[in-house]
Amino acid sequence: MLSLGILISGRGSNMESILKAIKKQKIPINPAVVISNNPDAVGLKIAQKMGVKTEIIESKGFPGSRWDYDKKIIQVLSRHGVTEKNGLVCLAGFMRIISPEFIRKYKNRMLNIHPAMLPSFPGLHAQRQAVEYGAKYSGCTVHFVDDGVDTGPIILQAVVKVKDDDTEETLSKKILAKEHKIYPQAVKLFAEGKIKISGRKTFIKNQGR
Repeated sequence: MLSLGILISGRGSNMESILKAIKKQKIPINPAVVISNNPDAVGLKIAQKMGVKTEIIESKGFPGSRWDYDKKIIQVLSRHGVTEKNGLVCLAGFMRIISPEFIRKYKNRMLNIHPAMLPSFPGLHAQRQAVEYGAKYSGCTVHFVDDGVDTGPIILQAVVKVKDDDTEETLSKKILAKEHKIYPQAVKLFAEGKIKISGRKTFIKNQGR
């Protein structure tokens, strides 16, 4: 069975939705460890209550390079069985830029969720960008992590209608509700071996059957 490592920095609401789905939907993956760069992350307590092991690798004041820090994470992931051959890494509000070396090591085994319909509005403040540009629709995207900024192959997306009176806050809330649905779905598809990558595209096996 695959082993899952989740990286968080805060409350980890997407982490919680994934962990609940693993138990409820019987997703064939072992939630091995939740790692936070922030010792005060509320998500650590949530994970512990759900019976998942947690580790803290504090990034504030870390003396080394980004890769030096990521090597610490890889050591912890490996110790919990989340390897480049038998693991999946999910970023769930992890407020650090991942080093290229880390991404290459877990190539096509690292997922992220972004609060916009990629390739539109990559990077920070995606919800604010959607409101300011007058977008009629926005949403969220689960994608594989690559060396670019939110540029990896797209797995799943969910659409949200942007109303005229929406603010960054109200739109964020609507998008988050969709995130909590499609991120666990993407983990399930990965765990069941149903995702095929071809260049920039992904294909879901038996989709629509």
